[in-house]
Amino acid sequence: MEIKPFKAFRFDGAVVSDVGSCIAPPYDVINPAHQKRLYEKSEYNIVRITKGIADPADNEISNRYTRAAELFRKWISQGVLKQDSRDAIYAYVQDFQIGGADFQRFSFISLGKLEEFGAAVRPHEQILSGPLADRLNLLRAAQAHFGLVFMLYEDPKNVADKAIQKAACGASLIDFLDDDNVRHRIFAITEKTGVTAIAKMMEKKNCVIADGHHRYTTGLIYAKENPAAKYQMLAFCNTRHDGLVVLATHRIVGGINNFKPENLLGGLKANFTLTEYPFENELSKKTARIKMLDQMKAEHRKDKIAFGIYIGGGAFYVAVPRDLIAMDSVAGNMSKPWRSLDVAVVHKLIIEKLLGIGDEQLAGGQNVEYVKDNNNAIKDIIAKIDSGCKQAAFFLNPPRIKQIQEVAEHGERMPQKSTYFYPKVFTGLTIQKL
Repeated sequence: MEIKPFKAFRFDGAVVSDVGSCIAPPYDVINPAHQKRLYEKSEYNIVRITKGIADPADNEISNRYTRAAELFRKWISQGVLKQDSRDAIYAYVQDFQIGGADFQRFSFISLGKLEEFGAAVRPHEQILSGPLADRLNLLRAAQAHFGLVFMLYEDPKNVADKAIQKAACGASLIDFLDDDNVRHRIFAITEKTGVTAIAKMMEKKNCVIADGHHRYTTGLIYAKENPAAKYQMLAFCNTRHDGLVVLATHRIVGGINNFKPENLLGGLKANFTLTEYPFENELSKKTARIKMLDQMKAEHRKDKIAFGIYIGGGAFYVAVPRDLIAMDSVAGNMSKPWRSLDVAVVHKLIIEKLLGIGDEQLAGGQNVEYVKDNNNAIKDIIAKIDSGCKQAAFFLNPPRIKQIQEVAEHGERMPQKSTYFYPKVFTGLTIQKL
């Protein structure tokens, strides 16, 4: 992929005081309550542009997109946003913890020449028409890219990672801690040798979109309308980097008419080996839950498909496919890597075949809730089943980077909400004005 440095617009600490209070997560993970908190955090928080509050009086002439564009221009004129004086590739360092272990992830932010989906750039997840239209409306109005598309490339020589590590020894442009205790730091790589080395390394690299499919697709559409937009601000991460972490996204099912747990368990036995972990009280329930998760992880380490199940009734279960022959009949048009995904097996053989939730119902979002893995996710999901709010929970292992790459190389897309790259790349760190 062709990449090049650029002069980003960034929040000026001399004007906004606390730059960290102006940065926000990607628009698509911000719910109304979080949106409200970000609004209250700072009058300059980027959420006011990327996910502005709608007004009942909005129309084609005046709406949250036109307000975002006006606010963007106002912030530039007031010096809230200031353009850097030198072209740079921006080193992005994130420090975080998972399960008590420390991680550090490197990526770099530059402009990338937009390529149609194919060998050079491959998507791996489905996109939806609603978010696509939303991002396109904002881009057309503001003529700027505020959020990052998170791209994966592979480089065993670690050319960019070495440059990032070197840059991180200097003074940071941004350094703040988010609400999840993830530390975000940005450094400028401006020296010609470093910029040239990264650009040369990327020339023959193919990329997979890890996160930001709607933003990249929006860029493609808009570039056809405006030739000046053929380069888009992107963040790139090396798949060989130790800090690249993918977490699971679990599924909770509800609202199914005539749902019977015994029918689900009976249907599973046709293709899966079920291991039951019964419990009688809260103490043994915790032990059973831990045993379920331990078996899932053990199977995952052996490159096997395994997922946990909870439907109440005093037991947890782990399901392991005896083979994948059944996937041939329900997804025979898909590649072997796609049919070997844990999430594909759950969706095709259980959610669709046994529970009767097809693509139309999935698109409606009424029967399946997606829960990103975190410290409290498992307990919260179990509580929803116990309270009767939901009927069944499916706990998944995360996909491996290799699986994501193989599916993308076949030109296929994984089921919705298959990957959860943690932590998210934040919005407002750098801004590309077209």
